[in-house]
Amino acid sequence: MTCFPFLFGRRLDSATGDPELDDELSGVHNVHLYSYKELRIATDDFSPVNKIGEGGFGSVFKGKLRNGQMAAIKVLSSESRQGVREFLTEIQVISDIEHENLVKLYGCCVEGNHRILVYNYLENNSLAQTLLGGRHGNLEFGWRTRAKICIGVAKGLAYLHEEVRPHIVHRDIKASNILLDQDMTPKISDFGLAKLIPPNMTHVSTRVAGTIGYLAPEYAIKGQLTRRADVYSFGVLLIEIVSGRSNTNTRLPVDEQYILERTWKLFERKELVALVDTSLNGDFDAEQACRFLKIGLLCTQDSPKLRPSMSNVVRMLTGERAFDDRTITKPGLISDFMDLKIRNDPKPKMETNHTSSDYNSSGSNTLEHTTLTSEPSSHATTVFTPVYDRSI
Repeated sequence: MTCFPFLFGRRLDSATGDPELDDELSGVHNVHLYSYKELRIATDDFSPVNKIGEGGFGSVFKGKLRNGQMAAIKVLSSESRQGVREFLTEIQVISDIEHENLVKLYGCCVEGNHRILVYNYLENNSLAQTLLGGRHGNLEFGWRTRAKICIGVAKGLAYLHEEVRPHIVHRDIKASNILLDQDMTPKISDFGLAKLIPPNMTHVSTRVAGTIGYLAPEYAIKGQLTRRADVYSFGVLLIEIVSGRSNTNTRLPVDEQYILERTWKLFERKELVALVDTSLNGDFDAEQACRFLKIGLLCTQDSPKLRPSMSNVVRMLTGERAFDDRTITKPGLISDFMDLKIRNDPKPKMETNHTSSDYNSSGSNTLEHTTLTSEPSSHATTVFTPVYDRSI
């Protein structure tokens, strides 16, 4: 079991020029404090050549620290107030915990209006860029590698949900937040939207944050956050890894565009094996692949209470725990509850921010401080017809 404080032991100098931020960062320990000069040198003055990610709240650079270590250096945009909250949350959540399947925070920089996070650099980028984005390069995503990634992510989430006190809900489990090291070991990243579940509380009520396609319907609609919202997101990710495709692809025939709907139909027809990535050329364990897909359906069931805990998901993925697939109920689909529209506009516009990064810099397709409604959308996008906070 890991416990971590909300106040950090070592005090920072009040040099941010922001009394609110100074108060929040009044003491930090277990985090190395880097100077801005040191990080400028590490990134060759934040050279565009070293930029490996860009998002709604800033940019991510590859850099070489003074000790020779490579690092991912996440620079928060000074204009983003929402980003400040994420910066503080990320330090609070990740500074005092360590797990094989979580990114490692080396430290941070707070000088003047500079707010920077320094993480371990992961050579093989994200699942979104590689497996799902088609940029495999020399990477091999054979069946054993995919199974290893699925189990690793599940173990990381189980650790956050059950071993850390207070429990942590990530809130943005998705392919772009799963990074891969040189051994293809998955690391959960980007804790800017994470929430802590206090002891003896079943849920916390909060404004909706997350990514379209991974959001649990009950959380998107009611704003009641539990660990089962992460379980839902993991279920979607699990199916993506097995199938090798994103959860939404409007270039496919209408009945195949949404991966959960497609998976459920194939499950009912006992044809799940047809969903396995064809790029594997049949070189996979069919029984295990179908079991993984069924576990994905278990995780995305409409009723949160029916979804398994992440520790049980780990046991099911590894074959240590059996389950009766006859008990699997239909997945929860936001489209069942909301007026989700898709229109064939030749120039689609997204209401949410995008990032073209290997390292997600927060805010990719993310809804934060968002009011979801069922009004018709005026844009040709897959959105929940929301009233968006324009700061995202």
